[in-house]
Formats: sequence, structure tokens, C-alpha cells
Amino acid sequence: MRLAGKVAIISGAASGMGAAAARIFAREGAKVVVADLLEAEGGKVVDVIGAAARFERLDVTDETSWEAVVAATLRHFGRLDILVNNAGISGSSVADLYSTEGWHRIMAVNATGVFFGTKHAVKAMIAGGGGAIVNMSSIHGFVGSEGSHMAYHASKGAVRLMTKTTAVQHAKDGIRCNSVHPGTMPAMRTAGRSADPVVRAERIKAIPMRRAGEVDEVANAILFLASDEASYITGTELLVDGGAVAI
Repeated sequence: MRLAGKVAIISGAASGMGAAAARIFAREGAKVVVADLLEAEGGKVVDVIGAAARFERLDVTDETSWEAVVAATLRHFGRLDILVNNAGISGSSVADLYSTEGWHRIMAVNATGVFFGTKHAVKAMIAGGGGAIVNMSSIHGFVGSEGSHMAYHASKGAVRLMTKTTAVQHAKDGIRCNSVHPGTMPAMRTAGRSADPVVRAERIKAIPMRRAGEVDEVANAILFLASDEASYITGTELLVDGGAVAI
């Protein structure tokens, strides 16, 4: 198994790509902390996985919440090898594309949450001799779009460069850090305009593979970067987008 003996925290793991990653990680031998605000949904993910998983409530915008989750992970599993900073909210969740409140909310979840998670995971990983961090960005960390609040693009661009900084600063500690950039996927729980079937159909026309991706396709990319198979890969981006950014 590709993650045998590893312990992972996955934020935003109650649904979507996070839940898919949690299932695949457990299948590959990891102990998984399903970290999310959604307790009922997170509990269902844990029930499906079984004894290899536990739920911890996490508000990624609250630093003390991150401290508590990392501490609980160390208390229950004894170590931390992998962090997947997956939690995020959609840029189309805000109707007013110049909403100041929207700017602060999106940046808090998508960028500051990654900073807090990295900050507290790194301490535990250094103590354990190293680890791997996988940050969830987006193709919108590379390109703009018409229907998303600019905070979404700014936050995902920030994640992309925070990833590189983490990789450079902590290579000496045996910590690798890479980012995954999904393209059009099943609509996020927080999606607004991007969940509209007409909008999605137009987006899919522009994808060379002419289809949306599946959450397991992203989860498998996360798995690769988290595993020892990627032992000489750090500070890079993996696009999972059907060729969208290649155009």
C-alpha cells in the first residue's frame, strides 16, 4: 500500500475532493483525520472508512482550531506525515464580484486557512522527521475568468506561491510541498453561477477533453504527491484539468 503507516490530516474532507482523498488514503494504508466544519457529513465519511479514520471539527480560518486538530492527531495517532489543505469556497459563491465582505471571506478560507494549516503541521512534521503537504489550488491560480470574484483567483494564486515558499523553506527539514490545480469538476457545495448547467456546458466546450473531471481523478493526483513515489518532487504544480490551461 502506498501510504502504509502514514498519518494524514485532510481539511474540507466531509465532501467532494476531500472526502474522495480520505477514502483513497485509507485504502492505501493511511490513518486519516477528516477535518471539517460539517460534523454530520464528516461523520458519514468516517463511517464509510472505518477504524482508519476519525473526525475532528475544524474551522480553517481559526488558528486555535488548527492547533487543536494537529494536537488531537498527535494524541490519537502519534505522528503527522501528510497534510492536505483542501478546504475552500467557490469564487461564484459571491454574487457581487466587488463585494468587500466576499473578498475577506474567500481569502480567509482559501489562503489564510492554508497558511494556518501549514504553520502548525510543519511543527509536527519536523518533530517526526519530515512529511508531505499537498495544497489544493485551481486552474484559476493560473488564469482569470468572467464569473468568479477576483478573491478566488487571488487566493488560489496565493496558494500556488505559498506552496513554492513552503517547499523552499522546508526542504532541509524533509518536508515536500506541492499544489494540485483542478479544472472543471462537479460543482462545489458553495458554488453559485458555476453550478449553472448552461455555464458548465460552455466551460466544458472549451476543455480539450470535452468533459468535466471526477473527484477521484483529483484524489489520485493528491495521493501521488503525498506518497513516497513523489520523493523528489517539491514546489511544483500538478494540473488536473483535461488540458484546459494548455490552450
